[in-house]
Formats: sequence, C-alpha cells, structure tokens
Amino acid sequence: MPSEFEIIKRFFDRPARHALVGIGDDCALLRPDAGLELAVTTDTLIEGRHFLPGADAEALGHKALAVNLSDLAAMGAAPRWATLALALPAADERWLAGFARGFFALAERHGVDLVGGDTTRSPLLTINITALGEVPAGVAMYRAGARPGDDIWVSGELGGAALALKQPGLAAQLPELAARLHRPEPRVELGERLRGLARAAIDLSDGLAGDLGHILERSQVGAVVEYAAIPRPAAFERFRELERDCVLSGGDDYELLFTAAQPQRRDIEALSRELKIPLSRIGAIQPNAAAGAGKLVVLDAAGKPIAHRGGFDHFASG
Repeated sequence: MPSEFEIIKRFFDRPARHALVGIGDDCALLRPDAGLELAVTTDTLIEGRHFLPGADAEALGHKALAVNLSDLAAMGAAPRWATLALALPAADERWLAGFARGFFALAERHGVDLVGGDTTRSPLLTINITALGEVPAGVAMYRAGARPGDDIWVSGELGGAALALKQPGLAAQLPELAARLHRPEPRVELGERLRGLARAAIDLSDGLAGDLGHILERSQVGAVVEYAAIPRPAAFERFRELERDCVLSGGDDYELLFTAAQPQRRDIEALSRELKIPLSRIGAIQPNAAAGAGKLVVLDAAGKPIAHRGGFDHFASG
C-alpha cells in the first residue's frame, strides 16, 4: 500500500504550466496576469451524500473538477489552477489511478494546473477541490446583476441528471442521461463568451427554481418563467409524472442560467450557433412591484401559475 507522499508523487504530481511553484512546497505560488481578477470556488463531494459507494472512480475525478469549473464559468472566469484534498478509507491504487485519469483529462482540456492539496485517511471517502480562475477586471458576472426587463436564458437541457438519479435503471437504456449525472460538461467557453452580454449568471447545481431564486434575491427582483419554454430531454415523454419536479427543482445539471438585456438576443442566438450549445429564452425578470423581490412565478401553457418547490438544500433535505 503506497504512503501518503507516494500517492501524491505517483498519481497527482504533474508539471505546473501556469504557476510559479506547484506541488512540492508548503504553498503554491501563483501570479495572475496584469489586469485580471482572481475567481475562487470550492466544492466538497461526500460518499453517500453526493455519490453512491462504489461509484466509478474515473467519473468521480471528472465530476469533482467539473462542478468547480462550472462555478467559474458562471462568473465568466477562465480556469487556471486547482487544489485537491482527498480523505480516503484506503490507498487503493486502482481507484487512485482511475480518479486521476478522470481529473486530469478534464483539467488538461481546460488548461488547469493541479498546484497542491492534501491526502488523509478517513472512514468516509471525501473529495474537496478548490479551483481558481482569472477574469478581466470589471467584467465578471454576478448574481446581483439582473435588471427588470432582462430575458432569462438557460444552456442545454434541464432535468436529465435528476431523472437519472430517480431512475438509475435508465442508465443502460439511455446512457446520455447517466452521463449528465456522472460526467457533467462545464460550460467553460460559454461563460467566458458571455462577458459583456449577460448581466447576471449562476450555474444550475441545485435546481432551476432554487438557483434562479438566488439571482432574484441578490438582484432584488422577481421573475416569470414559461414552463413550456424550458428545454428538457425527450426521455421525459416516458416519465411525465417525474418531469415537472426534475425540470424545475432537480439538481446536478451544471448548465448556465443567465439574464441579458433584450437587445442582446441576436448576439446570444449567434453565440449559440457558433458554440453549438442550445441557449433557450425561458422567461423575463420582473420589477419588484410585479412579482415581489425574490419571487418566482412559473406559468403553464395556459398562463396559469404552477406550484413548485425550491432547489436542493443539504440541511433541509433529509
């Protein structure tokens, strides 16, 4: 069984391309380029809470980094560096090799250096990643930037990951749904290209209703969303009874939701075609008087409000 330092050297110590000092010292040394601001995010994945025991190690390596890159994308930041802390029940070399493959395949695709972290022994497998990115000064997208009259847009399709979680037997029949859950694709390039187009943005990790609610609260506005306009996988034709909750309140989509002024519609549609990423306009931001600050109204095809729950909450959900 390899030691802690052998684990780091064999599986995670790789040359850093964008750091002055990476793995091997007490701290990494980073130097952002002139005129850029640092964006920093961190996420923790815990066995039994975020993934099942025995989950594929390579997929976990991918997802653990992807959820952080998705946060950076929501701010319009280009990913640059990451740190990784692993709490492991055992130094399983096969598991470590698979996890490293998944992690570094995504890291290399987006130019991310692993510059530090920690390993320790624990009865419960826990993965913590901190990711850092760069964004030009003054153009980062905030949750507080939405304005009345803005369009509300989402990338991709919503609800597929939640459906895969609720119906695990679908994985063999519809592997694209399992991929949405286990190997989400962070919208890194889209986030960078939305600088100057979007006013507010957030990544959809905890469900459309809950995450859009964060924008509404921070921006002190309301919103009206048309349910029929929300893009969703065709698989819901077989699971109508699960559709609404998965689409409105399911988590793990890691798509981007953003608001933009109406004159930006043509540019956003052109960007969608260029990047080959579906971008759908699903509603509009409302002034406080119309919907109440932080209030989300979802309308059905007949214009009637649809009841919905909020997004996922680690402490409110069992």
